[in-house]
Amino acid sequence: MSSKQKVLITFLGNINYDTRCKNLYDSLLVNDFEVSFLGFDWLTKDFKETHGEVSIYKLKKGFLSLSFYLKFIWHLKLNLIKSNAGIFFAEDIYTLPFVVILANLKRAKVFYDSRELFGHLAGLKDKKLKQIFWRLIEKLFINKADYVIVTGEMDEKFIKEKFNLTNTIVLRNLPRYYKSPMHIDLHSNLQIDKNKKIILYQGIILKGRGIELIYKILKELPEHVFVIVGGGDFEKYYKELAVKMDLVDQVYFLGKLTQEELPKVTAAAHVGTALIENLSLSYYYALPNKLFEYIMAEVPVFVSDLPQMKEIVEKYEVGFVVNPDNADEIVSTLKNLSTDSDLYDKLKQNCTKASEELNWEKEVVTLLNTIKT
Repeated sequence: MSSKQKVLITFLGNINYDTRCKNLYDSLLVNDFEVSFLGFDWLTKDFKETHGEVSIYKLKKGFLSLSFYLKFIWHLKLNLIKSNAGIFFAEDIYTLPFVVILANLKRAKVFYDSRELFGHLAGLKDKKLKQIFWRLIEKLFINKADYVIVTGEMDEKFIKEKFNLTNTIVLRNLPRYYKSPMHIDLHSNLQIDKNKKIILYQGIILKGRGIELIYKILKELPEHVFVIVGGGDFEKYYKELAVKMDLVDQVYFLGKLTQEELPKVTAAAHVGTALIENLSLSYYYALPNKLFEYIMAEVPVFVSDLPQMKEIVEKYEVGFVVNPDNADEIVSTLKNLSTDSDLYDKLKQNCTKASEELNWEKEVVTLLNTIKT
């Protein structure tokens, strides 16, 4: 029998497209834990289930989503019951109650990853009953976790005060360290004019992430194109909107990419964007992995003037902070980045330097030490 500590990571999502889960899984493996992953996928076209150390079940969303949730709950409970892990990770609010209940019966430790302020999501802003429900779930179960992981210092302060917690761990969404890879020639692959500058958005495609803000200014930036990497419930909406706004020659969708493919595409961009709009408390505290992925790929950034992103960009001098409601400011910033080569080169150098500090290998040490104690 293996003497390794056994860990089960649970997540309502697919590890192959979630950097945070993939990094956690790999870090635990190389630190001599026996790790298994339980996830779900309903977004990837033609997805086929996988079973084993990495199990990912296929879900389908219907009009009422009843079968979606029933299948999710069934497979989650069944796998938790069968597991003999001594450590459970609930990587979101959706898995938390089941993980807490089953871990309590098994006397296993629970690490709850509060990767979002789930009770304050922008997507729940107009869905008051759902918002009340998830806030109640978090209130009932968050204090039953042995440790609560958060993605930034402001999130930590908020959660500590709201739930009277003392067991928090800050684990920012940092990428693994690498030297900038050979980038994919997106201009050739997408048949884009070589002289065009690529503005990149990567991540989940949702409203409030700044995609529409870029659409509105593209006509003023004929020397730029907008490449969108990722998937989500609003992918179809933004594809149709690009057609309606006559932007088909300036907007390109690449779909979801694996963690191996993504860095090569990121490195091909001229500038990376994280124009998150202040639609909710969760967005206000945003410190998304895309920001750090741009920096790791030596791609200068421009981000919203929200506090945690602003702090990183200004501290490391890796790009510009703009008011997302000020279209003129965004346009002038992008034009400046495309014409001032000395400034651009300086920002790239700063990205290189910052990446030596802002990487997963350094960030995950505190969590690993906590698990081992």
